[in-house]
Amino acid sequence: MSPDAIVIGGGCAGFAAATALAEAGARVVVLEARPGLGGRATAFTDPATGARVDNGQHILMGCYTETLKFLARIGAADRVRWQTGLKLTMIDRAGHQSVLALPALPSPLHFIAGVLTWDALSWSERISVLRIGSMITAAAAAPSALRRDPPGLGRSVRAWLEQNGQAPRLCELFWEPLALAALNQSIDQAEASNFVRVLERVFGPDPAAAALVLPAVPLDEMYAEPARQWLAERGGEVRVNAPAKLVVDGARVRGVRVRDEAIDAPLVISTVPWHSFDALFDQVPPGLEQTVANATALASLPIVTVNLWFDGAVMDEPLVGLPGRNFQWIFDRRAIVGGNASHLSLVSSGAEAIVSQTNDELAATALREVRDALPAARSATLRKSLAVREKRSTFSLAPGAPPRPGTRTAIEGFLLAGDWIETGLPATIESAVISGHRAAAAS
Repeated sequence: MSPDAIVIGGGCAGFAAATALAEAGARVVVLEARPGLGGRATAFTDPATGARVDNGQHILMGCYTETLKFLARIGAADRVRWQTGLKLTMIDRAGHQSVLALPALPSPLHFIAGVLTWDALSWSERISVLRIGSMITAAAAAPSALRRDPPGLGRSVRAWLEQNGQAPRLCELFWEPLALAALNQSIDQAEASNFVRVLERVFGPDPAAAALVLPAVPLDEMYAEPARQWLAERGGEVRVNAPAKLVVDGARVRGVRVRDEAIDAPLVISTVPWHSFDALFDQVPPGLEQTVANATALASLPIVTVNLWFDGAVMDEPLVGLPGRNFQWIFDRRAIVGGNASHLSLVSSGAEAIVSQTNDELAATALREVRDALPAARSATLRKSLAVREKRSTFSLAPGAPPRPGTRTAIEGFLLAGDWIETGLPATIESAVISGHRAAAAS
């Protein structure tokens, strides 16, 4: 029996689309080319220890409304842990520790009040944030106007911050780490309008939007495996090791081919990333040439994660920010997912400068920066290190980057999803889930 829909790709976008379609009564087949599920948000088994290790630390936020809706749909809402409000410990390059905490006030007053009471900054530096606060207020009052003329369009994030009077130390301690985490690109390269859209969501009308939501289990267990099981219970099918090629009949989709097997369906949703999009076609169908060309021209950016295991606890909090360093954030996996091992994950976004280093070099850099920041790590013994590189983790948001495609294509019955589809957001889990839900709705 032929399925009602085929979804190519077993990551966030693919499972968001597939489960939304199945919820509406469709019989769905999900095809994943890799041996495991999860795409660029997954986990693997470390062969040396047997531990499950994420391919990169991901966090969600309270403003990830579509992602949270998706997790609730598949019965996985309890696989994340909410932080009450936004509370970030930052340790600057001089070793000074401070805490940025947003109080329980309406937005954007919670953001403004949090920065104004942040003792890492001088009073003049704190006051400079008021300009950004007023812009967030304007965004909440007139979002359609900002969509027509988005702030920062064509300018780098740094140029936009400077234009809005942001003090250099505030940029180093707060704006740059936040921008790197959101955009995975240097603030000298990424276009500011993308960052402004993130700020509108994080510091929007709902104060809970800024809350951190941390996966409480390995990433594939957070959503991929629950989604696979949820689909199976509703007559769906999920296949791995199933590389798909699109089959088109004239200007309409016919289905896909997986090696020598033809699978017909009136609807096919591609959620493959930009760098693999051209591999869907033996020959690019008429009408998709420009989409393929733009996807091929879209530059890729790396994220490097170094995992360090110590012989004892060295952190008291789930995460700590390290502004001005190679690795911007330390996550304590023991505090996030439990267990007895003292396991830290250090994340370097926009990691072009270090991605080509050897594993030993990356581990040495990470260890040095941990010990510089955390006194308890100086006397702890490092038991093991593991470097993970996602060389094509996200796409470039630099001015002049090729345009991102929409959901619909020139081929009837062939829709696009994935974090690189035009969602108004950078390459995040929320962007991926939004795109999957849009594709399901467009069918």
